[in-house]
Amino acid sequence: MERKHKTPGLKNGITARWLRGNLLITVLLMLVVEGMFLYSYTRTYYDGVQQSMYQRFSSITGQLNVYSGDTVQQASVNRSVALRRMVEQFSDKDKYEFMLLDSHGAVIATTSGTEAAGIVTSEDFEQAQSSPDGFGVATYDTASGEPVLSVCCLVPYSAEDIVAMRMVTSMTLVQAQIKNACLISVLLVLVALTLTVASGLYFVRSIVAPLGQVERIAADIARGDLDVRLPEADFPRDEMDRLRSTINRMAEGLAETERMKNEFISSVSHELRTPLTSIRGWVETLNTLDDPSDENYRKGLQIISGETARLYNMVEELLDFSRMQNGGIPMECRPLDLVAELTDAVLFCEPRIRQEGLVLAYAEPEEMIPVYADPNRLRQVFINILDNAIKYSAPGGRITVKLWAGEYKAFIEFIDQGRGIPAEDLGNVKAKFYKGKNAVRGSGIGLALVESIMNALDGTLDLRSTLGRGTVVTLGLPLYRR
Repeated sequence: MERKHKTPGLKNGITARWLRGNLLITVLLMLVVEGMFLYSYTRTYYDGVQQSMYQRFSSITGQLNVYSGDTVQQASVNRSVALRRMVEQFSDKDKYEFMLLDSHGAVIATTSGTEAAGIVTSEDFEQAQSSPDGFGVATYDTASGEPVLSVCCLVPYSAEDIVAMRMVTSMTLVQAQIKNACLISVLLVLVALTLTVASGLYFVRSIVAPLGQVERIAADIARGDLDVRLPEADFPRDEMDRLRSTINRMAEGLAETERMKNEFISSVSHELRTPLTSIRGWVETLNTLDDPSDENYRKGLQIISGETARLYNMVEELLDFSRMQNGGIPMECRPLDLVAELTDAVLFCEPRIRQEGLVLAYAEPEEMIPVYADPNRLRQVFINILDNAIKYSAPGGRITVKLWAGEYKAFIEFIDQGRGIPAEDLGNVKAKFYKGKNAVRGSGIGLALVESIMNALDGTLDLRSTLGRGTVVTLGLPLYRR
């Protein structure tokens, strides 16, 4: 049953996270700013009205100060008369209700000529009595529901029964102005939020839609469809374009690796089949021979032995490749003489070199060259490179091996006069599974193993080749110093 790829829903998507995260923070920030603005705006209006009343009280008390030269009794009477006259002649009756209060807070006189019942409260008078500056403020609604601001000021001088002054003003117009400001500010906040949401969603969706496309293509690649590709811009503009390009390169790399892997399996199968067929044939032949002294009997045993060794080497190479894939080839390094190790490998391959009609040129250095390496792995590297030189050289060709010590490194050079490597294959021949156009039998992992071993030994592997003229392989190993 085919499993369908599920795309994360709104709950877990980028859009949802943006809504829960950035947008929520933006909304809370705007609400805080809106609240601070409205509070500041309201306080500014109320404080302005309050300060206006304070200034009027200051002017009135300043006028009462002129009676300070009279006797105490006369000054008190004069101030009382003056205050009552001020109430009668108050010029801003349309804006303020001006009142005079006795020691109990009762209204003695008012600009409206009434007792001001239903429009006053004792809160401001009580506050003024306990306040150090003699002022009290109250904001409330009258009996008719009208919002008012009341300011009470204690008279700083004796004025018969007059103890305090009060001014009351309607806040209806002020509150209407504040409401208009609230409406405008709320509309501005809504507009800002709308623009924020629209621009944010546009930006998020400009990421989510391409990511969804990338996710679908990546899912197809994960299912094994390596031919799918993402559309690419001619000139990458942002991270998304670069991501598409990277995904496509990854798919191309996987497709190439898959192709080389299939070729590798086919090649290995063929390489295994050839010696197995030979062994099987000679086993059947030997079963028909009763005389061990027969020439064919001895020849068959030699071929079976040779083919078995060949199979063993191939299996060991595959095991080494598996170890390389799983984290590296195990090494058992120790100080050794590079001259002796190279000479042993050359002597091991010399019979085969002569059998193939090739000429070997190797001058063994007289002095030892100390290196720190795994002798078995080093021998594997030398034999692998010599094996390639033999396979790709025609009869009559020369294989030259040179060894010398530099200041910090020892160098081994293998030179053949074989068919060479095409320029387009030279950069890939060390890749696993890769087999170039001129490749002959083999698994295609020999040079990949050689490079892995040299890297593990802190060495280097360099290839130079000219098509039709031969190949030069240069190895470098750090010298061992005690």
